[in-house]
Amino acid sequence: MALEPTTPLTPRQSKVVGALLGLHAGDSLGATFEFKCHTQIRTAYPNGLRDIVGGGLLSWPAGRATDDTDMTRAVLLAYRQLHDKSQQDVAVLAGELFLSWFRGDWPGRKLGSRPRDVGLATRVGLQKFSKTRDPEKAGAGEGKAGNGSLMRCLATGLFQSDPDRLVEESMRISMITHNDERCTIACAVYNHIVAALIRDTSPESAVDAGELLAERLEKRKDGPVLKAVRLGRTVSIARMARYGPDLSEMKGACSGFVLETLALAIAAVLDKRPLEDVLVDVVRVGNDTDTNGAVAGGLLGARDGVGGVPERWRAKLQFGEEFMRIGVELTPERDNLNIASSLNGLCLIGHQGHVRAYFKSSVSLQRQAQFQRHSQLIQQ
Repeated sequence: MALEPTTPLTPRQSKVVGALLGLHAGDSLGATFEFKCHTQIRTAYPNGLRDIVGGGLLSWPAGRATDDTDMTRAVLLAYRQLHDKSQQDVAVLAGELFLSWFRGDWPGRKLGSRPRDVGLATRVGLQKFSKTRDPEKAGAGEGKAGNGSLMRCLATGLFQSDPDRLVEESMRISMITHNDERCTIACAVYNHIVAALIRDTSPESAVDAGELLAERLEKRKDGPVLKAVRLGRTVSIARMARYGPDLSEMKGACSGFVLETLALAIAAVLDKRPLEDVLVDVVRVGNDTDTNGAVAGGLLGARDGVGGVPERWRAKLQFGEEFMRIGVELTPERDNLNIASSLNGLCLIGHQGHVRAYFKSSVSLQRQAQFQRHSQLIQQ
């Protein structure tokens, strides 16, 4: 059964829904090959898998959400609740929904049953959060830099229109399980790019804005997240799909390190081919195929809109109808995002839970002028 909107979508609504469905589709497409290397995938599908068929190591039904989409749904529902309870802490709301998912109160699963696939950092972080109920007193700790918070962070970029809060909420929701600064800042940068894309900023300018934010948050010109953004500009998805990841560029072979997943997603959104072709190739790269597909799919859907996600994929997605409904419900035709306000100083919650002032005299006037120009694009 085809999944189509019941009423025409505005351009922004199309991009928001496209981002959600792109993430879900990338997750479901990649689930078939999770933990398989490039050579194994190339042997089975020399030109890549172009349909959502399920299966894989964990025998997924076609279109069933893995932990990537499930936890994205939790953050999405947190913003849906925040829509009615504006005084609530969205990070705490998200954490409570993560616990519901972790403990077995979740659609598509028997009540009380555990998720099929839970990352170690996610498990440790949620166990801490269940005791503290405080995002800043949870997390798996420094040094745990997997992609488990990046994979789920998309909704903040879609639905938080205040630039200061977008960064803060991205980081605090990450802290629940992944409080290493590489993870928290990667989530903020990713969502900054998302926020630009859904406002019809070009992919190149959106990535420019993400690069500038990474430099400001890391307060250095050679920070690890900044390097990941720049790496994403140089690697070729098509080349990696054909030959496998170059270990001189992707030392972890795209197997779950947050910065490699971020770089892969940036390379994907800068690839000028249609969403389907790019996402098929992202999965062909191998290893952490569901998460790499999900994170790249979120950016590609924000770039291309719902029409970029093939209809045959949309029809199979477990939460496709729900994602479309909530995405439309929470998306105004226009908002007043003002990234430029960050230039005067932005207070964010740091990885140790202290309020820290980033963005104060940390980059040159020339870079501030560049940031201002990119911000003006996002305000439209």
